[in-house]
Amino acid sequence: MSVTNEKRTVGIPLPMPYGWYHVAFSKDIGPGESKPVFYFDQDLVIFRTESGEAKVVDAYCPHMGAHLGYGIREQMGKGAKVIGDSIACPFHGWQFNGEGQCTHIPYATNMPPKVARGEAVLKAWRVREMNGSIIVWYHPHDIEPLFEPELVPELAENPDDWAEPIIHEWEIGTHMQEMGENAVDPAHFMYVHGTNDIPDAEELSFDGHARRGFLKTRQPTPRGEIEGSIENENVGPGLSVVRFKGLIETILVATVSPVTPEITRAHYAFYQRREDVDGPKGKMGRALIANIEQQMEEDRVIWDRKKYYERPLLCDGDGPFAKFRRWYGQFLVE
Repeated sequence: MSVTNEKRTVGIPLPMPYGWYHVAFSKDIGPGESKPVFYFDQDLVIFRTESGEAKVVDAYCPHMGAHLGYGIREQMGKGAKVIGDSIACPFHGWQFNGEGQCTHIPYATNMPPKVARGEAVLKAWRVREMNGSIIVWYHPHDIEPLFEPELVPELAENPDDWAEPIIHEWEIGTHMQEMGENAVDPAHFMYVHGTNDIPDAEELSFDGHARRGFLKTRQPTPRGEIEGSIENENVGPGLSVVRFKGLIETILVATVSPVTPEITRAHYAFYQRREDVDGPKGKMGRALIANIEQQMEEDRVIWDRKKYYERPLLCDGDGPFAKFRRWYGQFLVE
């Protein structure tokens, strides 16, 4: 029997967690532009009104089912046309705003009753835009948001202090919880990432929809070992901020979003101070980012192939997986 190292899918019996999720970087969609995306096991369209507001709606026109994310004629190869505050269907020109209302049917004299009454005829998603991301609220029962995403204060208060972010993205064949458990698993750093020892987990707290952790690190350099730290904060399962200190201050805005229950897309935006990037620390900053990128590739080998155990066999040196799973379980709604 032949053995292959190819990626394989292992069933994970967990639903997609509810929460706020990144669906695009703000910089990728300018005023009057639109873009198709696939998240939460469904097709969506992001568009930015001519006045600059980001909107997200279901992809299929309620008229005759055309996809709103693909343009034709002068829009060929781009998204559908945006006119004012509405996106125009490429099939018959019907226009829809970010609240899902049909705002114009160019050839109709008698509007359909729902349109005439101003009712929403297309599902509109709840959107926030912050920290360089367009974020939407997902819940399987489509209820109102149970919490709000948070600004990264350093980036919001002093944006000019930070250089343009370096962005990396991955698509990984696993459920989001499997990735999140890395945050409470210090032992894997030695065996997966080749660290000299197991980092010291000093603090870990769970508070409602938020989670915070603090890890002491020891970073080898030509001048000897430098004490450092990794501080991570989650608001819900999809939005996290990681602060690296020691060699060079780095803020990682790390977002993960469910494509399907067993496919997760990770979007990492690394921010470093402009004075460091342009100065002698610039090389160290690039090396730090390259190292984290390498660690993601190493983790991916595990994530793409591991099997989920509801009751893993744990020992006293393992992290607080039970606490993490109790916290994470609140977001898992059938």
